[in-house]
Amino acid sequence: MTQNENKSLLDKKTLNKSYVRWMMYNLASTSYEFLEAFGFAYAMEPVLKKLYAKDPQEFKDAMKRHSVFYNTEPQLGALVNGITVGLEEQRAQGNSDIDGDFINSMKIGLMGPLAGIGDSMIPEMLIPILLSIGLGLASGGSVLGPLFYIVAYNLIMVLGSRFLFYKGYSLGAKSVDLFVGETAQKVTAAITVLGTVVTGGVAASYVKVPLPIVIKMSHSTIDIQKTLDGIFPALMPLLVVVVSWYFMSKKHVSPLRLILAYFVLAFVGYGIAYGIKAMM
Repeated sequence: MTQNENKSLLDKKTLNKSYVRWMMYNLASTSYEFLEAFGFAYAMEPVLKKLYAKDPQEFKDAMKRHSVFYNTEPQLGALVNGITVGLEEQRAQGNSDIDGDFINSMKIGLMGPLAGIGDSMIPEMLIPILLSIGLGLASGGSVLGPLFYIVAYNLIMVLGSRFLFYKGYSLGAKSVDLFVGETAQKVTAAITVLGTVVTGGVAASYVKVPLPIVIKMSHSTIDIQKTLDGIFPALMPLLVVVVSWYFMSKKHVSPLRLILAYFVLAFVGYGIAYGIKAMM
């Protein structure tokens, strides 16, 4: 039985309020013990008030049920909110197959897979793709670059998370197979490959590490940069990307420290190059 088989107990205003609360306050009150739990409970409050208006004790129990540890990727995690709202409505309608333990089990079972999918799709793929387009548009100091990123990112996040929330609500438990099943895994794998290709293209286009070293001989000169380009174009940018990945992924060096290290290295290298040029 789905929430559509009985008369709906929730109006559009209540559903919108729940969605907006989750998107605005999912990380408003966090700790290692609860993480996104209070944001989830705050988003569920208008729904539970509507469903259990005549049963204060049931409302309290439901609020406690949604105040336990919870953590997932917030945008894609809007699907879990929608499913939970739908299940709570079915429970309030008298569906004996759905109880508090079932709803909690559904949340716990979904938050991990959706966190993995969301973290790989949004910060690791979508954001680099949008930034790469924005960087291209911003070349020459154009304001179109940052404007494109701000507008595109927020449109995708709002429209995408809203779709997932309402799709989860309308499908209930059936949406699990649709969004975390085999088809979703294939789509995620394809997007991962696309994100890797885009990241490589961005590195080759925007990371510049020239080697202005020219060795003069009696009858000829050897330009180190041209020689490297003839053997392996963009070799130095590739080495910088690989080294950066190694230190951030394997040695857990923060990006800020890595940027500072590169700044110092570039400053020292320029000084050495300028000194050698002055001596010649």
